[in-house]
Amino acid sequence: MPATILVVEDDAAIRRGILDALKFAGHTTLEAGDGEKGMKLALSSHFDLMLLDLVLPHASGFDILKALRRERPGTPVIILSARGEENDRVRGLRLGADDYVVKPFSVRELLARVEAVLRRAPERQPVSETLTLTAATIDFGQSVARFDNGESAELSERERDVLRYLALNRGRPVSREELLQRVWHIENKQTETRTVDMHIANLRHKLRDDAESPRVIVTVRGKGYQLA
Repeated sequence: MPATILVVEDDAAIRRGILDALKFAGHTTLEAGDGEKGMKLALSSHFDLMLLDLVLPHASGFDILKALRRERPGTPVIILSARGEENDRVRGLRLGADDYVVKPFSVRELLARVEAVLRRAPERQPVSETLTLTAATIDFGQSVARFDNGESAELSERERDVLRYLALNRGRPVSREELLQRVWHIENKQTETRTVDMHIANLRHKLRDDAESPRVIVTVRGKGYQLA
């Protein structure tokens, strides 16, 4: 499935080669040539996978990976580095990288690893199988919202998946198009985004959120929905 991939690599020739290969494979790309821009794009842009060099000017790849894991723990990352030492591999994997490729690498190998990580990535489990909101605790395993007074509300499979995706991306607005692509697995051209709005309305009702002035799933004008 075509994906948007952020490439953070300070070597211009290597970066260009990676970008060309990814585009040829049908992916959309974002790029950064230093740690500062890489950090900014990692925390503010929408992408499906990040290819991350470790040695960068202004901020290291480890710094970017740690920040990304704090803000968006479910985002896949493959580390690219000339460093082949075991300590670096272990440190990167312990910080949450999904794979580690040592330079020099072949384009064919890199694309194979990208596809493998993307296949595993979209519906990876959240950090916790429960989510605590102001008025309720969500049990994703049971697909149910439980309230402090002992009452509960069952969530449909799709409602659960929408809420899970918003939770994975908590703190940033998620567009209707992104939800259609990542939860429904369809391109927005094929389906009215009204479908998303209806599921959000149902979720707000079940979570006892105020439809007129929601505080759990808020609408960010021009951007989408965000879990508060």
